[in-house]
Amino acid sequence: MLHQTWFAFFLTFVCWFNFAPFATTIGKELHLAPEQIKTLGICNLALTIPARLIIGMLLDRFGPRITYSMLLMFAVVPCLMTAVAQDFNQLVISRLLMGIVGSGFVVGIRMVAEWFQPKEMGIAQGIYGGWGNFGAFGAEFALPMIAVSTSFLAGGTSNWRLAIAFTGIIAAIYGVIYYNTVQDTPIGKVYKKPKKNGALEVTTVKSFWAMIVSNFGLIFALGLLAWRLEQKNIHFLNLSQMYLTWLLLAGLFAYQSYKAWEVNRELLTGKKTYPPTERFQFGQIALLEFTYITSFGSELAAVSMLPAFFEKTFALEHVVAGMIAASYPFLNLISRPSGGLISDKFGSRKWTMTIISAGIGVGYLMAHFINGNWPIPLAIAVTMFAAYFAQAGCGATYSIVPLIKKEATGQIAGNVGAYGNFGGVVYLTIFSLTDAPTLFSTMGLAALVCAFMCAFFLKEPKNSFGASHEVETLQTPTTIFLTEE
Repeated sequence: MLHQTWFAFFLTFVCWFNFAPFATTIGKELHLAPEQIKTLGICNLALTIPARLIIGMLLDRFGPRITYSMLLMFAVVPCLMTAVAQDFNQLVISRLLMGIVGSGFVVGIRMVAEWFQPKEMGIAQGIYGGWGNFGAFGAEFALPMIAVSTSFLAGGTSNWRLAIAFTGIIAAIYGVIYYNTVQDTPIGKVYKKPKKNGALEVTTVKSFWAMIVSNFGLIFALGLLAWRLEQKNIHFLNLSQMYLTWLLLAGLFAYQSYKAWEVNRELLTGKKTYPPTERFQFGQIALLEFTYITSFGSELAAVSMLPAFFEKTFALEHVVAGMIAASYPFLNLISRPSGGLISDKFGSRKWTMTIISAGIGVGYLMAHFINGNWPIPLAIAVTMFAAYFAQAGCGATYSIVPLIKKEATGQIAGNVGAYGNFGGVVYLTIFSLTDAPTLFSTMGLAALVCAFMCAFFLKEPKNSFGASHEVETLQTPTTIFLTEE
């Protein structure tokens, strides 16, 4: 199940990142301005924010087998739309839809959580995330070679259209295979669903308001994208359309808040209280959202901009620059599993997260100083240093996420995962308005702040190193909670 599921994740990432290796080539062919190319990178991440929340709810209700299979089959739609696009507007629509495919990560988190016990959760989730994120390397390294090797079909130019279409076709085929070969739980184990759907069921009034603030942050990121699409040199939206988009986002936030109130009505009206053993703090989820901003959010931004960064900084061919930039996602094979493994073996998930966050900060602050006078091997080494800690941070974050409330793992993983995309949108917006050194320094400083907050406010999950049979016999319902203490 682990191998079949990480391969599903791998394919969604190949599709999600199939634009980055060809960004400059597509820009030249379709006569796009540099600001438009950067904006397409933001669009690629945008709809993943609400999609991860929606996919999380569908996942908890229908299970990972059905949810992942449908998502893989859907991937062919935006891939083919990108492959036949003739202008900027068509690319914006295709990359917005591609963002939905990027939500596949959440599905495997629940699948792996069903098949592995808590004491192995870090390494299992790390392998899943590491090999899955390797899809970004597959896109940046292999797709340019496919495009070049099939250039005879495109009049001697890079055949990026065929390469991008190919990724979607393969994903759709595997979606059918996945549906027919996996199962949601081991034989004899019941797939537990949340009692209520539509929003996360929290256990304290403070957690309810923290969840509302968290939802607003995600809506803010989408509003930021709408603002960017209205700016000069972009003009995908006019001013009236931007205001209309903001109004729709406000309506979405109101609806989210209503559903949250509906699910937690008994708690908020005092008709229901949870015993201390069943309580968890949403504030702890919020901290994990921050760690994922600084780890996966920065990874999204880096993977999206590094091919063009190396191409321009060192005057390289786009194929060579793409292969060098692929060293960043390549490390996922080692770094993400090791982050989960260290979290399992170190004996403290809290301090693992703190130390890794500090490493992310140091790595990006070093990358701030990269310029054309540097030897290319040194630039690659610094990039890989930052990559290791960022990806290990992803593994360490998701060694904790499934241990909060098992039957709501999809929703919690969706929330945390969506904030990774929130980070990617914010970071890439900063990049579109400034330059690469400013982006690196911003990501570095944010990670150092995150390390400080983890050190002082992150709680160690209860029973986070137990075996599943112990948890199931000692706790009712079958959950592992972050306690209030």
